[in-house]
Amino acid sequence: MNDLQPILLPGTGTRRPAVIAGPCSAETEEQVLATARQLAAEGIRVLRAGLWKPRTKPGGFEGVGTKGIAWLQRAKRETGLFIATEVATPAHVEAALAGGIDLLWIGARTTANPFAVQEIADALRGRDIPVLVKNPVSPDLELWIGAVERIRNTGIRRLGVIHRGFASIDKSIYRNHPMWAIPIELRRRHPQLPVYCDPSHIGGKRELIAPLAQQAMDLGFDGLIVETHCSPDEAWSDKAQQITPAALAGMLRNLVIRETSGATENLNELRAKIDKLDDRLVELLAERMDVSREIGRCKREHAMPVLQARRYEELLARRTAQAAELGMDREFMRGILQLIHEESVRQQIELPEKE
Repeated sequence: MNDLQPILLPGTGTRRPAVIAGPCSAETEEQVLATARQLAAEGIRVLRAGLWKPRTKPGGFEGVGTKGIAWLQRAKRETGLFIATEVATPAHVEAALAGGIDLLWIGARTTANPFAVQEIADALRGRDIPVLVKNPVSPDLELWIGAVERIRNTGIRRLGVIHRGFASIDKSIYRNHPMWAIPIELRRRHPQLPVYCDPSHIGGKRELIAPLAQQAMDLGFDGLIVETHCSPDEAWSDKAQQITPAALAGMLRNLVIRETSGATENLNELRAKIDKLDDRLVELLAERMDVSREIGRCKREHAMPVLQARRYEELLARRTAQAAELGMDREFMRGILQLIHEESVRQQIELPEKE
């Protein structure tokens, strides 16, 4: 995937962030045009609108379908905006391409189904259009990358991804947990792949959009896709997470875009300290695993089970409390300890019978 080309529509420019904005759903021609005009007046260059809306249960608003393409075409003619929509089936792809849609994206529920992604990929074969792939609903990086590869294998080269957060059973202020480590790892593996953030779907509430957008910029994301509606409180879908074009413009003006290069001497010194600390951490972890193997041998000699649940719970409680006293997050420390414990158990289980 090293030859992926950045998504650059003519006229969008290259300065971060690239912004795609528009309503969750195209509802009426008047709503689409009003939103498009306001976005164009604020300097936005790409209009998004959902035409086909997958709903959890039947009976809800599932989008206006193909008749909305004409509304997007008119918005493009009158404002000069590029137009984008989500596709979930080969029929959607054909209708969108026939209607002159400039950019397509694949939604989270579709990304979760490799068969559906492959059908879309086959419909795109031989075409030249930018495609963005949202992360799957579940926190599965390989599934996300697999969807991108399916599209790439058809010859599409203007590819990017959208981070829209992940479903989680954990209580959170977010509609979908950001789990920033997953898009960060994707960026590490595929640094040339443009990454957009969808703060609307992550937050689920309009007051969370701006702070999430700033976090995405702080992490070096390339762009934003923001649900924007001329009258958000009257939206037919996801009204709580949509903002007005004026609010979007205000948010963009207030974003802080940090330089990605040009480290100072002081920063280099601090990074050197981090390197030394990391070296010590690796050495300590190796030493800890040596002790874990000794414990495993002792348990085997005395016919004791490897897993000591009470001891593990006591360790978790004590160390997470200690971490909190030292100013660290309890859940962060719990995650670290769980990984260490899993490796310790593996080391003990896989001890050779005789050494």
